[in-house]
Amino acid sequence: MNTFRKDFLWGGATAANQFEGAWNLDGKGPSVSDMCTNGTHDVPKRITTTIEENTLYPSHEAIDFYHHYKEDIKLFAEMGFKVFRFSIGWTRIFPTGMEDKPNEAGLKFYEDVVDECRKYNIEPLITLSHYEMPYALVEKYNGWYGRECIELFVKYCEAVFERLKGKVKYFLTFNEINSGTMPMGNVLSLGTVQGYSGPITKVPDDPKIRFQALHHQFVASAKVVKLAHEKYPEFKMGNMICFITTYPFTCDPADLLAAQKRMQILNWLCSDVQVRGYYPAYAERYFEENDIVIKKEAGDDEILKEGTIDFYTFSYYMSGCATTHDITDDDKVKGNLTGGLKNPYLKASDWGWQIDPEGLRYTLNAIYDRYQIPLMVVENGLGAFDKLEEDGSIHDSYRIDYLRSHIEQMREAVKDGVDLMGYTPWGCIDLVSASTGEMAKRYGFIYVDKYDDGTGDLSRRRKDSFDWYKKVIATNGEDLA
Repeated sequence: MNTFRKDFLWGGATAANQFEGAWNLDGKGPSVSDMCTNGTHDVPKRITTTIEENTLYPSHEAIDFYHHYKEDIKLFAEMGFKVFRFSIGWTRIFPTGMEDKPNEAGLKFYEDVVDECRKYNIEPLITLSHYEMPYALVEKYNGWYGRECIELFVKYCEAVFERLKGKVKYFLTFNEINSGTMPMGNVLSLGTVQGYSGPITKVPDDPKIRFQALHHQFVASAKVVKLAHEKYPEFKMGNMICFITTYPFTCDPADLLAAQKRMQILNWLCSDVQVRGYYPAYAERYFEENDIVIKKEAGDDEILKEGTIDFYTFSYYMSGCATTHDITDDDKVKGNLTGGLKNPYLKASDWGWQIDPEGLRYTLNAIYDRYQIPLMVVENGLGAFDKLEEDGSIHDSYRIDYLRSHIEQMREAVKDGVDLMGYTPWGCIDLVSASTGEMAKRYGFIYVDKYDDGTGDLSRRRKDSFDWYKKVIATNGEDLA
């Protein structure tokens, strides 16, 4: 019976802006995430044009991986990690994105992190851009809406490649690049927030600007992949999609078409460009119906064809439904920026994210059927309130149940014939939530003593899930009890 391959990459995933801290140390410049305040489950975080006094900006310290990386990687090694997915902060290498030469202190930090991983035979999986647009590029170019960002990004990536060649094999270009198909992508990914100060849920949204900025990311990604293939043939280059599995809410054929359209624009558009190398036909109709005209320069289409990726990675947290019928607010999924309707057959997390393990198997099959290249689940996990007991223990059986059920469905997908190369659950160590700016929404196998008011001694503690995941890795996913 088919099971996980012997070289399956078990590990965990993080992002620089959510766990690194040291936001202005050793030459680092401010990114978009550094300009975002904390929020809650009910009150959205804000983005500000200047750093306000007496206001908490969670990324500024986060969990201070910058000064704890040796301790943290040692804990990952104790769990048996084969791979560690982390991102590089663009502004740690080029503080404004526009410097002529990279910041040596930034390059050395990431080289040290990679060397520490290698010390324990942990394969680094590096995301080159994970929601940390240099804020100076927002001020000057309105983020990725400015085509100038393409070459600035390529320059940044080449500096990283040159420093880490021979030590790193796997790179991803843009985290959840398809967030650019949604209004939330203005803040998280595209940086198209020039001059705006206020709640991230109220950022002015112009789809014309958003999809133009997304096109510039496509070209930048393709240029970086092409550069890697030509100059660093040992590199394997991947994309990264926030996969939003969508079902028809009813068996009305109109709902089936609504779900298909949502899947096309939110999920398939970006990966069709990055895997196949061209815009899909359905995008033309969508652009026409929404009065969107993508301005291309000569050679853009050729660059997209020449810069297709080697393997496909994605995040999977939940699924949703689409309908053409009248709905109420109670029908909508709560707490999730991607929207969608509740599925009456599913339970939800503390934050209202619906839990759908079978949807992961369905998704893996759908992606592999479409592209026939290796896949990797690089984010999956349960954000939950964890209780620290008096004896220092954290009993998170609910997290174990969530992860077990999803790993079981990954195993079924492998039996279905899917070429699955690895699994890195999100927030393998507690970190700041990207959507809400909270610490209370914890994902990790490792508890970090840090709280929503900014207090905490940053000490690390193993949760029950730590030992459970250690056993899962040791048995290559066979023992999930």
